[in-house]
Amino acid sequence: MESLPEAVLIQILASIPAVELVLVCRLVCCQWKNLVDGAALWILKCQQEGFTGAEPEEEAENWQTFYFLRKRKRNLIKNPCGEEDLDHWGEVENGGDGWKIEDLPGDFGKEFPSDGVHKYFVTSYEWCRKSQVIDLRAEGYWEELLDTTQPKIVVKDWYAGRSDAGCLYQLHVKLLSEHEDILAEYQSDTIAIPQDNAADWTELSHTFSDYGPGARFVRFEHGGQDTLFWKGWYGVRMTNSSVTVEP
Repeated sequence: MESLPEAVLIQILASIPAVELVLVCRLVCCQWKNLVDGAALWILKCQQEGFTGAEPEEEAENWQTFYFLRKRKRNLIKNPCGEEDLDHWGEVENGGDGWKIEDLPGDFGKEFPSDGVHKYFVTSYEWCRKSQVIDLRAEGYWEELLDTTQPKIVVKDWYAGRSDAGCLYQLHVKLLSEHEDILAEYQSDTIAIPQDNAADWTELSHTFSDYGPGARFVRFEHGGQDTLFWKGWYGVRMTNSSVTVEP
């Protein structure tokens, strides 16, 4: 192995699972440690798995961290579209007739703008709220990464009214420490959708960055109601909520 050109050794190491590279291969010798800590090996692994392209990704300062973040990138919100009723959603406030799950497009509604979303949550004539708390460490993001790299935490939600009723909508997200201190917070304005609207789906997003060390949990809460106080489910509709940790 000592006689192999470095480029060939990098090709061999790139075939080894990433966790073993860091926990095992890095300890073999100084040469392997330098290769595992360097950029070339991780650029190659990113290319092998399709993680690079004509995006700012190519300017990543730490390719090893970039690789692990892309590998783990997924929606951390469970049951974002109501396919499992209200499972995984806690601290539910059921104002009026409470939450309901309906099939898209619903009465006086429109289809969602992308494939794969078939249901939505809908609110009633008093405030309905629900939340989810995401444990970042349980999802595989280690403390050193969260405290030192502080990867971007991107929050998105989609909302719409039905065309025959006005409604209100609000999104509130917090980054919490281990002891549930608030490290960063985003709260949207209370968004009012008038009666006789177009029933279009609108995406609301916020990116947390440079939030400081200590983030361990994300608390996601959204809700709303109708403004006509009609019995039933004429309030704001929500679906395809997401929280992702990104490079």
